Amino acid sequence: MSNKPDLFHPKDKPFVILDGSMGTMLQKRGMKPGAIPELLNITDSDLVQSVHRDYARAGSDIVYANTFGANPDKLAGTGYSLEDVIQAAIHNVREAAPDCLCALDIGPLGQLLEPLGTLSFEEAYERFAAVVKAGKNADLIVIETMADLYETKAALLAAKEHSDLPVLVSMTFQEDGRTFTGTTPEIFARTMTGLGADCLGINCSAGPDTLVPLLKEVLANTHLPVAAKPNAGLPDPRDGSYSLADADFVKGILPALEAGVTVVGGCCGTTPDTIRALSAAIGQGIDVSRIPYEEKSFVCSALQGVTVDGVRPIGERLNPTGKKRFQQALKDRDFTYLVSQALEQTEAGAAILDLNVGAPGIDEVTLLPEAVKRIQSVVDVPLQLDSSNPRALEAALRVYNGKPSVNSVSAEAEKLAAVLPLVQRYGAAVVGLALDEEGIPQSAQKRLENAQKILDACRDMGISEKDVWIDCLSLTVSAQQEQAMETLNAIRVLSERGIQTTLGVSNISFGLPDRPLLTSTFLTMAMTAGLRLPIVNVNSAPIRNALDAFLVLSGQDENAEHFIAASPHETGEGVSKEKTPEAADPTDGSPLSQAIRKGLKETAAELAGD
Repeated sequence: MSNKPDLFHPKDKPFVILDGSMGTMLQKRGMKPGAIPELLNITDSDLVQSVHRDYARAGSDIVYANTFGANPDKLAGTGYSLEDVIQAAIHNVREAAPDCLCALDIGPLGQLLEPLGTLSFEEAYERFAAVVKAGKNADLIVIETMADLYETKAALLAAKEHSDLPVLVSMTFQEDGRTFTGTTPEIFARTMTGLGADCLGINCSAGPDTLVPLLKEVLANTHLPVAAKPNAGLPDPRDGSYSLADADFVKGILPALEAGVTVVGGCCGTTPDTIRALSAAIGQGIDVSRIPYEEKSFVCSALQGVTVDGVRPIGERLNPTGKKRFQQALKDRDFTYLVSQALEQTEAGAAILDLNVGAPGIDEVTLLPEAVKRIQSVVDVPLQLDSSNPRALEAALRVYNGKPSVNSVSAEAEKLAAVLPLVQRYGAAVVGLALDEEGIPQSAQKRLENAQKILDACRDMGISEKDVWIDCLSLTVSAQQEQAMETLNAIRVLSERGIQTTLGVSNISFGLPDRPLLTSTFLTMAMTAGLRLPIVNVNSAPIRNALDAFLVLSGQDENAEHFIAASPHETGEGVSKEKTPEAADPTDGSPLSQAIRKGLKETAAELAGD
């Protein structure tokens, strides 16, 4: 039963009804303050079964086992093993609600992950893996009440890699529309969809009416079924009672069901009476018109998403090629230098940062994931993981917080077979180099043929065309002058087809004088042809000027607001006037200044000492 593909949206009924709160009911029925609820699975199974039985009778299709806080840390020293507690919990559901599906309920570990806390991603993964293995005989897994995208990823990977059960992943959001650690519904939905969740949801949070706009945002950013399990309003600080009556709870959640939510239940403060009222309302029929899922090119960190619907520059400076200082920093494991470079590019306007640590004598498999962690602890923009080593790519993809891009794969069969499974498994975007076993093509047509091979291979792997960025390859005009136009022609054709293109722009001017002029001019020509993801040195004034001017002239910088704000001059009545020193931002945007603003004491101290 648990492996049916329609588990969260069965064909014979429009909605799946979850249960309500376990904690609320245990408190109502005499659980002592300070008790560990999960131990009641063994010490008072009758109490736990009575709650499950009442939810089943109220109309629940899925009942959560009493395992929300069952993890190795919480149960340490209790005298009961993790497996004993979880197996008892599943048994209680089977006994009390035999006609319902049993969900292994997994909540947060109760510790902050790095960089906010001390628990590493790998340690969190191992704890969740232990829970999943102990509950392998449930019908499905529910990961709920998550506030940290990083912890959620650790839990989902553990569920997918140690079980073949369907997984519902649910986060909780604050009044500002973000989780406690700053993730938006869009970032949550697109990251977890890519990582292989089977159903997404929002639970806990506040009352159902406040969840409706957040649920609509999730619906617009995933093709998966969407679940809602809100609280019964807010608790009264005096007695802990929740504010919403059952009828008001149902009334508040109905707009979410009409918008396309198909899996619904209750969280804190809800009871079997709440589920009974919800079941009755659903039985009367609901006119559903699901918000359409928008397929788009999108990457993100845990805090910042980038939609490729215009020019989005990728910073190229996190690359040791030709940079002795960078290579030495890698050898010395001087991550402060890498972080400073990342901050400088972000301040200069990079929407994404390309990260490459490949250099002689460097263990990329170890260093790339560590660099990802260090940079993501300081910089919010998404990263592009740049390596020719599949093992290094996988190590970095695993610990990346959000949805990255991978640079790169070619049309060579061996490369496609090595890289695309990683892209699919970790839900990343990918750069496709328009070359094959014969090398870099000399014509636009051959580039297009190689691009199509990559697109076809991605489609066969289930990777969306929107997640494939084709690099049409720029060659230096000092040796092959005619290749500039071949590259531009390939970009133009792909762009007209709606395919996103990327390009290492500076290659065009190698070996020639006045490289900034050639590079910035070619950049403008490429953007005019349709290039949307130029890989450039955003710290270069000619490059920044070309980008800023193009965004104004193409209409992407509405009312030239960014151009005016970034300009060192103010213009009026045909007269240019220098800005006064007093108008300058007292925080100068330097890496040290940014580290201070972000509260990164260790990084700031290291930068101050340089």
